[in-house]
Amino acid sequence: MDKYVDQFLEATGLDAFDRRLAGWMERNGRRVLRYALAVVFIWFGALKPLGLSPAEALVKNTVYFIPPDVFFPVLGWWEVAIGIGLLYRPLNRLALGLLFLQMPGTMLPLVLLPEVCFTQAPIGLTMEGQYIIKNIVLIGAALVVGGSVRTPSGATVRL
Repeated sequence: MDKYVDQFLEATGLDAFDRRLAGWMERNGRRVLRYALAVVFIWFGALKPLGLSPAEALVKNTVYFIPPDVFFPVLGWWEVAIGIGLLYRPLNRLALGLLFLQMPGTMLPLVLLPEVCFTQAPIGLTMEGQYIIKNIVLIGAALVVGGSVRTPSGATVRL
């Protein structure tokens, strides 16, 4: 398949542009991904202590064994800390550690509250279920960011 794409790019004169664009993405993609993760964690986390999170009822019904007035704001600040840690490279390892400690808890409603997460288990998802399943993308992004913690900022990683 790549052979045909390469032939098309050469035939249309887009090969040089495609190489420059792919190079820019390779140089900047992990940084942009890290910043995007930071924005998501800071934004979604800050909503919790501010009382603006649409996930409040879901979280409080899932983690019923810890007082919700304590747990929910702590979870929010935990997420803000993840985001801030992702913004500052020397704290990336700590941020990723906090993220990977938090992620299993985000999946708990799938097990503890299936009636809230599924229209028809195991495939049909409610909005809450979709909100939870999207965390798989956050985990994948965190793995990519984690793969670059030993690479100097801006350096190219050969896969």
